[in-house]
Amino acid sequence: MPLVLSRMLSLNATVSLPLSNHRLKLTCAALSPPVWKQSRRRLITVSLFLSRFLLPNDAIAGSLIDKYVKRKKLDPLEAYVPPVFLAQLQIQDLEKFLNVEKPEFEACRSLLRSGPASSLRVNIRAVAQYASDAGYSETASADVDRCLRALEEMDSLFLRASRKDPNATVELMKSQLGTALTALDSLLQTVPSPVLDKGKAMAEVYRSPSEQDDLSESSEIQQLQSIL
Repeated sequence: MPLVLSRMLSLNATVSLPLSNHRLKLTCAALSPPVWKQSRRRLITVSLFLSRFLLPNDAIAGSLIDKYVKRKKLDPLEAYVPPVFLAQLQIQDLEKFLNVEKPEFEACRSLLRSGPASSLRVNIRAVAQYASDAGYSETASADVDRCLRALEEMDSLFLRASRKDPNATVELMKSQLGTALTALDSLLQTVPSPVLDKGKAMAEVYRSPSEQDDLSESSEIQQLQSIL
């Protein structure tokens, strides 16, 4: 005897149920998605539709950039220029090491990893960031890349020479040395003159033992010592 279920389930199928010796056929409506799934789908669709109007494309992109690209807050430019000058002078000293009959290549490598030269990568990138803000983005970035590549190549030449590689010649080392110094000169030209002159003067005082003793109580020298 057929029974129709209208309120319990929304099914559209014929089901046979055994009851004693008889089989009852239940005719039901087709399976439909639960109400909560329909509501959830509708809510997501409406939300996506409204977001296209409420958030412009630039705003969406900007929020993502702001979230994932956070620029490190820099110290004042004056804090980076003197160490760069000192690193430049330190790299120039390498030429003295290379002009002897039997250069100590391990000592040259150690010089690149000590003192102001050890933090040169960080300092020149900070100077380049200030240069970029002043409108020298392309040249400053190129100078940094050129300087760091030359120093890395020079370090590699020192290592190979210490292992008796005949192709790691002093001439190649001096060439890379000149490239690094030229790139540093070019980068420093982007620094405003007052900051540049002050940084150079501080570096020269720091390198001169007699003057450093006379000005050891100077707040600027103490600041430079703390940076280094």
